[in-house]
Amino acid sequence: MVEAKTLWTHGQQFVGDASSGHAMVMDGEKKTAASPMELVLIGLCGCTAYDVVSILQKKREPLKSLEVRAHAERASDPPSVFTEIRLTYRIGGKVSEKAAEDAVRLSEEKYCSVAAMLRKSAKISYEIEYVESA
Repeated sequence: MVEAKTLWTHGQQFVGDASSGHAMVMDGEKKTAASPMELVLIGLCGCTAYDVVSILQKKREPLKSLEVRAHAERASDPPSVFTEIRLTYRIGGKVSEKAAEDAVRLSEEKYCSVAAMLRKSAKISYEIEYVESA
């Protein structure tokens, strides 16, 4: 079981922590920390990045770097859920394109639980960019 709690500190700022014991600050006004919806996108990026790295490592691909970016649109009316999310994977190293595409597809379609939840309200699409890394 996973548990979480949030404590209001002041203004629109909150400190949340989970059963892992790690805490983070949130700010609904985005003045001092990420907003809760920004944290959802960060969670999506982290979830799929974890999958892609794990898959590529298991395939023994020479991955040197990975950056996952999310650009999202929200509904104009409350509850203003995400309606469209575009993920960009920036993969560094001499990773084969087929291996990278397979890893991203598997994450998006099978493994990433955050994507599975968000897909209930948002269309998720992605692109892969290959970058030179030292």
